[in-house]
Amino acid sequence: MDIFSALQDAISALQDALGDGDAARIPATVHGLDDDELLRVIRSATTLVRAGESVRIAASGVVAARSTRDAGHSGLAQKNGHRSAVSLIQDLTGSTRADATKQVRIGEAMATSIVSAPPDADAGGDDSGIACTTSAAPPWHAPLGEAMLVGTLTSAQHDAIFRGLGDPPAGVDDEHADDTAAHDAWALAAQQLVDEAQVRTVEELGTAARAVRDVLDPEGAQRRFDERFDARSFRTWTDRDGVRRGSFTFDDVGAVGIDTIIATALRPRRGGPRFVDPDEAARAQELSDDPRTNDQIAYDLIMDIIRAGALADASTVFGTRQAGIRIVATQDAHDGAMTGRPAVALVEDTGSTLPGWVIAARTCDTATVTVTLDPSGNPLHLGREARLFSPAQRVALAVRDGGCRIPDCDRPASYCEAHHIDPYAHGGRTDVDRGILLCAFHHMNLHHHRWRITRDGTEEFVLHRPGLPPVPLPMRVARRYDFGDLAPPGRRLHPAG
Repeated sequence: MDIFSALQDAISALQDALGDGDAARIPATVHGLDDDELLRVIRSATTLVRAGESVRIAASGVVAARSTRDAGHSGLAQKNGHRSAVSLIQDLTGSTRADATKQVRIGEAMATSIVSAPPDADAGGDDSGIACTTSAAPPWHAPLGEAMLVGTLTSAQHDAIFRGLGDPPAGVDDEHADDTAAHDAWALAAQQLVDEAQVRTVEELGTAARAVRDVLDPEGAQRRFDERFDARSFRTWTDRDGVRRGSFTFDDVGAVGIDTIIATALRPRRGGPRFVDPDEAARAQELSDDPRTNDQIAYDLIMDIIRAGALADASTVFGTRQAGIRIVATQDAHDGAMTGRPAVALVEDTGSTLPGWVIAARTCDTATVTVTLDPSGNPLHLGREARLFSPAQRVALAVRDGGCRIPDCDRPASYCEAHHIDPYAHGGRTDVDRGILLCAFHHMNLHHHRWRITRDGTEEFVLHRPGLPPVPLPMRVARRYDFGDLAPPGRRLHPAG
């Protein structure tokens, strides 16, 4: 369907729902719509917004090309009284400078995807101010621009993937080396992340794109880890009202550590798994009833840790579960880290990456669990006959699923419960291949609304909801890459910027 047909269908749907289109009456009109009609209005309006935004972004890229420094005062933005394309776009759209900058950035990326023949010399070329160029192949990010133009990717999703992946590294052995491997790897990653965008939040897409980049380019990942480590800082100051304030800039390991500590303490308030043990349930209820805000509890927790120092009694500070960082590393990454080769590991809860040296350091002073996986990332050899999934099985599920498997849910593994897809009461087995991680909300929602999850052997899990088509529940893309979905380009490549 062409863009104008899609727009016309959306406009027709809105006209049917909103009647004569009197703007002043729209709030009252939508208030009277039933649930299905209300969602149809939002989807139709979204179609209009996405299509208009795609056209505007494409035009913004051309404005940028016609407003370069080299164009001087004859540039398009300059002729209209603006110093830059961003300033002109901000004025035309009424957006913030940050949004205008994003529109120009994406528009410029889309413009580089255009493959055209050189201008006819006899015809005098193109007088638009943009030089036509010939390219042997579209850039790696071409799938992102195409997806946005057809409406399957929003500008926010495009920007998260584009910035997260960054440009692929260049060859170092020969300045004319063929970089086809890196180009193809990044192009495939871009396409897979486009598919992932249909079931992930923008924030998850950004994290996944950065994780995939680091897995594909561990040398570049190590440099980025080092840069963030060098930038670590903590400072305090007194504001003009005499309030003492502080600010952290975390390195990767420190950030995961502080997030894990706070998440462990606040998990019952943030929709973590329900407790079976009576003592844990009572402590969780006590925390829920605590009159302090989450920020106040986090502050008091950090102060308690500072006061307790290295001799802290875990049960005094954390209760029944001590905070701990869990990282997931393939055997190849583990072996590389132990021999000093650049490698990356994934944080179990977030899917973000950590440098390989953390693997080696954690192996020395904490316990490790070996999980054997098949080529699709399914854990093997951890089946159990017990009613509840064992801690070892929970680790295996966390490694495989990375969090709640329901589309668009960003709850990490530590906030999830293990669901039997074959009811235990009806003979279902407590085996890893028949279990799946769901957050507490979606677990209860599944049973409340009579949803079902099925699986054919070790194929993909599928969600079934009454009256709706089945929905696959894909594994997070960063997990698939770490499990060998796509090998890194050859080691002749530069670290990525």
